[in-house]
Amino acid sequence: MALKKLSPQGEWFVDTTGRKVILRGINLGGDTKVPFPNGGTQFPTDFSDHKEVSFIGRPFPLSEADTHFTRLKKWGFNVLRLLTTWEAVEHKGPGEYDEAYLDYFTEIVRLAGEYGFYVFVDFHQDVWSRMTGGDGAPGWIFEKMGIDYRKLSEADAAIVMQRAYDYNRPGIRQEENYPTMCWSQNYRYAGNAILWTLFFGGKDFAPNFLIDGKNVQDYLQGHYLGCMKQIAERVKDFDFVLGFDSLNEPGKGFIGRAMNDRGLTNTDKDPAKPGLGWSPIDALFSSHGHTIDLPYLTLKVWKGGFVPTKTVTVNKNQISIWLPESPGDPFQLEGAYTITKDGTPFIERNDFFQNVKGKAIDFDADYLIPFMRTVGETIRSIRNDWMVFIEREASDAFTHPHLNGEAPKLAVNAAHWYDILTLLFKTFLYPIAIDTLTKRPVFGKSGIEAMYVRQLTRIKNTADSVPGKIPSLIGEFGIPFDLQGGKAYKEWKKGNHSPKIWKRHVMALDAMYNAMDHLFLSNTLWNYTATNENDLMVGDGWNQEDLSIFSKDQIIPGSDPDVYGGGGRAIEGFCRPYAAFTQGTPIKMKYDLDSREFHFEWLSDLAITEPCVIKVPRFVYPNGVQIVLSNAEKISENEGELTVKGNGGKASLILTPL
Repeated sequence: MALKKLSPQGEWFVDTTGRKVILRGINLGGDTKVPFPNGGTQFPTDFSDHKEVSFIGRPFPLSEADTHFTRLKKWGFNVLRLLTTWEAVEHKGPGEYDEAYLDYFTEIVRLAGEYGFYVFVDFHQDVWSRMTGGDGAPGWIFEKMGIDYRKLSEADAAIVMQRAYDYNRPGIRQEENYPTMCWSQNYRYAGNAILWTLFFGGKDFAPNFLIDGKNVQDYLQGHYLGCMKQIAERVKDFDFVLGFDSLNEPGKGFIGRAMNDRGLTNTDKDPAKPGLGWSPIDALFSSHGHTIDLPYLTLKVWKGGFVPTKTVTVNKNQISIWLPESPGDPFQLEGAYTITKDGTPFIERNDFFQNVKGKAIDFDADYLIPFMRTVGETIRSIRNDWMVFIEREASDAFTHPHLNGEAPKLAVNAAHWYDILTLLFKTFLYPIAIDTLTKRPVFGKSGIEAMYVRQLTRIKNTADSVPGKIPSLIGEFGIPFDLQGGKAYKEWKKGNHSPKIWKRHVMALDAMYNAMDHLFLSNTLWNYTATNENDLMVGDGWNQEDLSIFSKDQIIPGSDPDVYGGGGRAIEGFCRPYAAFTQGTPIKMKYDLDSREFHFEWLSDLAITEPCVIKVPRFVYPNGVQIVLSNAEKISENEGELTVKGNGGKASLILTPL
């Protein structure tokens, strides 16, 4: 059955018959950030092959598509946030597109639709590129910038796992070389901050920096959007493609920061962050081969966040990241700072990145949101009903959710949300957790769920700052599966294949989904990685992250794909009933994991001819389901879906296992 086209209507997604739609899906996938087959961070590299790599085979080879799509469909998911990267499309050089990859990606999209998934395309990035400790942009960009990517790690201008990890000691955490989740600190390092400042604000902060006759900002954004158009042209005829992400977790660079601001002050709107306290002048001065001492911030819960605990000397070997033929640092050339006769930096304008032509700037209003509108105009030039899944800097949607600017047409609030302490420290705090917003403890399952509801409500309220509201879809959330040092993996290796080894994971996911149900939030869980391994070095194949609900190490030959032994982890946590299509407006949705009882209430609208569609995964109800209806009638029941129709006004259903 062909999927009906969706469109945003106020805070809801609505199909062509008028039904309100809840999208529940998955990010596909975690290893799509890196080349296939051996591009994962578990393999050492100097990135010298960056023009010859291939991403064909990410998220999985076409020959494996049926197995993976079947599993995801049986689990009840109905949407994919499908990852690609700028590098995957344009790694060969400027304007040289990988046509074979584009063919492959188009076929993955087509197959996703055949299996009943809506799709939106995510041009993914984390901390700019693989060469700066993440993924996203192609390597040739650095040469265009006058930067030697080979020097970034050695100059302490980026934290790069492949340059820091000791591969002679595989399979373990190496906190002394590459601390857990340290990759995210790269946004403040020179390798990232310079590039992001130029990407979003090159015209204001480096007006004289031209590449091939264009200002650096127009050049960078033009190539990024050019790749988006390449994929858009390929998938424009698929009605189940909802649109495109604007840009995954964009960085601000130096924009909005004082030259001497090391980010040591904790405020609600701009909390201090872990790791080195780089100021813009620190990062820029050090990038020229100068050794400096920096404060290092560590979490102190009872002091309200991250505070300086030691001093670290960086760039001890005095390595410059700038190529010999480079004119140099564009901000120094624009007069932001000078180097004195004694070789120290002198800040000429402390507000260089805060004021433009006498006007105080705002990153969202002046740079990010106009960029989002440009993305919208770009994709709508190819198909005018596509949505733009907008994302701000990762923590901003959480700390101050108001959208300061005019959203693109057909926008969706696609902010990300994680339980930060669970994510950073790979442990689910239960029965006592800490609310990172209030800095106060919360107690028990109900307290944790209430905290999640409060946090998600803040994010959903972003839509209130848009006239007429927009739908919200939590683009990423999830948990690390290597909780407590990979305790579940050790049990599995010993032969304990009981679902109980995932008890902690299930508890965390259940609380998250319960909060989403309470708010009728659409979402895409992070993530499904086809190559995932129970290995603390490997995980999702990227920087020791391990958030995949699937692992090839969880496969027991002969098992069905959607049950334990079929590759799933903590399946009870994410595989659950929900109302995918509602004939009217949902007013209550609640699932109890212990009893497997599902309650749904809605205001049924007789003007809508199509019925409600309730997802009832076989994993949850292996022996079938008992249905109790009020002011409604059952239409059909097959293959994990139940259709019911209300008789007008308030209607309800209760599902229990047979």
